[in-house]
Amino acid sequence: MQVSGVIFDCDGTLLDTMGAWRRAERTLAARAGASLDARDVDILTTLTVPEAGAFFNEKYGVGTCAEEVADMIQDLVVGHYALSVEARLGALEFVRALASLGIKMGVASSSPNHLLEIGLGHAGLREFFSIVASTDDVGASKREPAVYDYARAFLGTPKEETWVFEDAAYALRTLRGAGYRTIGIHDRDDSGTFDELAELSDFAIRGYADLDIVEFVAGRYARREVAACSPCAAARPIMESVRTL
Repeated sequence: MQVSGVIFDCDGTLLDTMGAWRRAERTLAARAGASLDARDVDILTTLTVPEAGAFFNEKYGVGTCAEEVADMIQDLVVGHYALSVEARLGALEFVRALASLGIKMGVASSSPNHLLEIGLGHAGLREFFSIVASTDDVGASKREPAVYDYARAFLGTPKEETWVFEDAAYALRTLRGAGYRTIGIHDRDDSGTFDELAELSDFAIRGYADLDIVEFVAGRYARREVAACSPCAAARPIMESVRTL
């Protein structure tokens, strides 16, 4: 099935920003005299900024409320987005090539809108996207497919012709359950190892150079039947982990 629309995750997929988020999380934990363990990182990877604020407030006593801590997190990363953020190697060229072929494109991210606009603008990517959507826009994390559905509805492309690029294993699990075609792009193992991405996506890559754009647009990277299971069921184990903190 030929590709008519593409939705990109932002952090770790289009922009080299995940290091800034991990540093911000370690900084907040250090303020409480704590350090994050692997389980903490696994959980934080799946959370929106408001949820992360609640995590640090409730588990480590950072700040007076979740909203204050969410603001702290954004203050720690905004300088990176505004001053030094760079596109992933090959991302700008790949997106520009898709645009030249008439492919409709959007962004679906867990980051707040203002950071997305700042970062994509600084990296020279913003002009190529018809919509830049945040989980804040739909009031749901990527443990549910709402933000992808929201972006796709704006693009007006059929689901079977809309592909999503993601670096996070948990998000690819949501997408598979929701029936999207996906490219898993490896960034950091704490977001998802290459083997995990390969298992969860139609096709896994280590960088944009691994894709032949003509083959991609022709839909020839489809490798699996899309599932019909409920995405809410896929999200439930992660939600239960968060509630037990």
